[in-house]
This record gives sequence, structure tokens and C-alpha cells, in this order.
Amino acid sequence: MVAALLTLAAARAVVDDNPYATAVVAVSAVLLGCYVAGPLLPRVRPRSGAAALWLMLVAAVWIVLLALTQDGVWLAFPLFFVQLHLLPPRWGLPAVVVTTAVAVAGFARHTGTLGVGTVIGPVLGAAVAVAVVLGYQALYRESEQRRRIVEELTATRSELAAAEHAAGVLAERERLAREIHDTLAQGLSSIQLLLRAAERALPSRPEAALGHVVHARATAVDNLAEARRFVRELSPPDLETGSLPAALERLCATTARTSGLAVHCHVSGTPAELPTPHEVALLRIAQSALANTVRHAGARRAELTLSYMDTEVALDVVDDGAGFAPEALPPAGTATADGTGFGLAAMRARARALHGALAVESAPGEGTAVAVTLPLPPAPGGAGHPDRSEENTP
Repeated sequence: MVAALLTLAAARAVVDDNPYATAVVAVSAVLLGCYVAGPLLPRVRPRSGAAALWLMLVAAVWIVLLALTQDGVWLAFPLFFVQLHLLPPRWGLPAVVVTTAVAVAGFARHTGTLGVGTVIGPVLGAAVAVAVVLGYQALYRESEQRRRIVEELTATRSELAAAEHAAGVLAERERLAREIHDTLAQGLSSIQLLLRAAERALPSRPEAALGHVVHARATAVDNLAEARRFVRELSPPDLETGSLPAALERLCATTARTSGLAVHCHVSGTPAELPTPHEVALLRIAQSALANTVRHAGARRAELTLSYMDTEVALDVVDDGAGFAPEALPPAGTATADGTGFGLAAMRARARALHGALAVESAPGEGTAVAVTLPLPPAPGGAGHPDRSEENTP
């Protein structure tokens, strides 16, 4: 635009036989050279002293051109944009006002009159330039704000993904800790008790010692199956080959055989098919509760009851052991010095994961009762849970 306007001013001065035509052409060339040199100078950048000095030089040469020809007034319009771009707002707007006043004065000098048309042209051009620049700056600020928001959202999303990953890792660690405590650890504890009994029976009662060793070997086989299940992420072996009541009966029989504790299993209500997570949780809780009875209660008898109800299923494990004070237990998830103390916390976590509840009632010398209740999910179409016994009926 600057080059076109300067060319137009020089050409009209020559065509119209302007007495200062030679000077107009020369000043136009000088002004074009100064204007082109601005972007080439590294120090001429927005809000710098070099930019202000360069603008003063361009303005001075432009005033000379305006004094020679009225066509120089059109150069004020591109100057408005350059001033608003390079100068800070507190100097840019006054510079536009001064340039507008100079343009009006120069045009009035050449026309010999100061009318509305003489004033409105430069003023309107200045208003348009200011509006365009301020609008562009507003859009630029909004764009930058959106860019920052996008960057913050991206960073927040990355942090959230990292937090979710960490939470997933912790949840998986807790799940594995519960699985190991309720299966492998309990099995190894049983093996230790059996081998200790076999050691006491030797050499006076070799037949009894052999029986203990056989039971320990069977428990080791079960533990090996559990370990392989961890790798395959399958259901517990006891549940793969039968129903939950059958698995609980086998658990009670195994516990009675390996520990000498009298354990009885009862089923109340009509057995119904449960979701696999419910069956796994109930079996693991029963294993952990009976293991605690064997190791800590000193009981002679334990009763395990599985109750099927319309909207929930309950498991109760009661013993006649020494009992304890529940309020004296360490905080949830805190193990004692010998590595125990995780069982009740793991049982509560299993129940809570399925929106159930676990209660422990005990007192010194009065035995212990562990009760877990799990709500049943609604059956598809509102139908009740099918009876396993009916499924197996020809």
C-alpha cells in the first residue's frame, strides 16, 4: 500500500505539472527507502526505542512530502497501522491523533479551505485503523488465552491420567495382596501346621505323621493351582468345578481335616446362581475367617452358614474360641510386627468392592462372629435367580 500510494503521488505530480514534481519524486523515493529499511533493521521491533526513532524519521519525511503535494495525505492511513503496531498503547493512540491532525492541516493548506470533507477523511481513516487494530489485538489475546487453557487442560489431562494409573496400580496391588493373603498365605500356614504335627508324631507314630504329610501335600497341590490361577486370571479352582455351597463344604472339610477343628457348613434358603465376583468374594472371606479361627481363636468348634435371600446373600462364620476386643485391633490395612492383621481389612475391602458390609462381633472369652452381606444385582428382565439344583435336574 505504501509503495502504491507513493508511486501515485509521484506520478500525479509529474502529470499535473506540479512545480515541485522533482522534489515530490525524490522525497517519495526517500520515504519508500526509509519505510523498506524498517523491517530490515533488527532493532526495529514492537515497543522498542529503535522503533520509535524509525517512526519519527518516517513521519518527518512524510510531513515533507505532505507539504509538497496534497496526495501525501493518503500515506497517513498505513502510518496509523504501523504506529499502533510498533508503539505501546499509551503512545500509539496519541501518535495517531497527531498524525491525523497533521494530515488534516496539510490537506487544508493545499485546498485552501477547512471543511467537513477535509476533516472527516483523515479522522474516519484513523477511526477505522484504531478499530481494526484493537479488534485484532482483542482476538489475539482471546486466542492466546484459549491456547493457554488448552495447554492447561492438556497438562491436567496428563496429570489425571497419571493419577488414574497410580490409583489403578494401588488397587491392583491391594487386590493381589487380598488374593495372596486369602489363598497362598493361608495354604502355606496350613502346610506349616501339618508339617509341625508330623514332626511331633515322629518317630513314635509314623502312620499319623504320614497322614499329616499327605494332607500337607494335598494343600500344596491346591496352592499350586491357586498360583497358576493368578497367572491365568481365572476363577478359584473350587468354583470352576462346582457351586459355591459345594466349595464351602469342601473348605470346611479340609479345615477340619488339617486343623482338628470341628467345622460345620450350613446352607439356608434356596441356592441361587450368583455372579462370579460374589462367589469369589464369599469363598475368600470364608477362607480368611476360618484361617483366623484356626490360628488365633483356639476354638473347638466353628459354624459356617450361607444364607440366600431375595435381594442379598449372607455368610456367617461363628466360633467358640477365645474371642478378642475388636476396638483393640490395629487400623485397617496395618499389619502387626509378625505380619498379621491384614485379614479383616482384606475381608472388608472385598465386601465394600461389591457394595456389601462386613461386621465383626467378639469379646474376650465369648467367641467371634464374622458376618458379611452382599446385595444381589437385579436379574435381567426382573427374573429371579435360577436355582442350580433345577439346572442339574434332567
